[in-house]
Amino acid sequence: MRRRTFLKKVGGTLLLAGCNSACVLSTAKGAAGNDEDEASWVEARYYEKLPFKRVKCTLCPRECVIDNLETGYCGVRTNRDGVYYTLVYGNPVTLHNDPIEKKPLFHFLPGTMAFSIATVGCNVNCKFCQNWEISQVGPGQVPSYDAPPEVIVNNAKRYGSSSIAYTYTEPVVFTEYMYDTAKLGRQRGVRSVMITNGYINPQPMIDLCGVLDAVKVDLKAFTQKFYDEMVTGELQPVLDILELIKKMGMWTEIVYLVIPTKNDDPGEIREMAQWIKSDLDTETPVHFSRYHPQYLVKNISPTPVSTLRKCHDICRGEGLNYVYIGNVPGNEAEKTYCPQCNEVVVDRIGYTIRAVNIVGGRCKNCGGSIAGVWI
Repeated sequence: MRRRTFLKKVGGTLLLAGCNSACVLSTAKGAAGNDEDEASWVEARYYEKLPFKRVKCTLCPRECVIDNLETGYCGVRTNRDGVYYTLVYGNPVTLHNDPIEKKPLFHFLPGTMAFSIATVGCNVNCKFCQNWEISQVGPGQVPSYDAPPEVIVNNAKRYGSSSIAYTYTEPVVFTEYMYDTAKLGRQRGVRSVMITNGYINPQPMIDLCGVLDAVKVDLKAFTQKFYDEMVTGELQPVLDILELIKKMGMWTEIVYLVIPTKNDDPGEIREMAQWIKSDLDTETPVHFSRYHPQYLVKNISPTPVSTLRKCHDICRGEGLNYVYIGNVPGNEAEKTYCPQCNEVVVDRIGYTIRAVNIVGGRCKNCGGSIAGVWI
């Protein structure tokens, strides 16, 4: 009996250890698991068939044209005789039960836990990636686990998680797995949040919005130059997706990792704030996170807190209601303030919630509306 079949028959329960931090599965695959196990591949949902057994991927703006026996840029979707497959369906490489604040989502069920999963792969190559050990590798290069959607949902419920988060790497590349897990989670009373770079085509995103409850988008910068030099991607499709998910009523938050000398120009920050105000709204939370040297960019010092404060003040000055400073625990700008009376409505330090002064989506002090998804 295949391990996946066995898990389904026993109710899809994994043996997890230390699930307040890392969750370790008892059914780990070795480092060659996915490529050798072709029977577990699942046909991809977003592609077109072309002559001579070629395919065109329509999942993200790259729209890779892939010859037979080749893989796309993301490294986790492959063409076999004109049929396009995802190689990572049901094969996460990491599971954690995290505070939702770690995502970070500050206006979505504060103080709750998110059962967080990731497969290998990414459709961009950020030189400053914080999780490059799993995002910039392919199937079989790190151990993975047999965990189909029902296993993930069962364990989210088992560990008291209010939501499932698709995170760490880029969930766009495991869209089918995310969609099916989120759909099942919704049926079982578990919400889903997507932590993404926003580099996805409109139709797949529209489909995902039907099963997701929140989306956090990492906006890498507000210039194409940065995307060219540091991301290997495009800015405009990300902006288009942000507009799309807002129009669809999806709760959305933006994170902007501030890298000194690369994307911290005050004029660019102001331009971004003005775009958010005019094309999204003033209620969209924006998080400015502190950069620490990682991956291919280790010659730049961590972001000065003064730079983060400047970014914060520019956005507040442009009329954005919810602006945060991240990766600086204890900073006053990690609290949520009521836009009407300026009282603290969510008192947080790091990932810890000390008080939530919101009732029915309104400030306890003045009754003003506080945008978000509240318990």
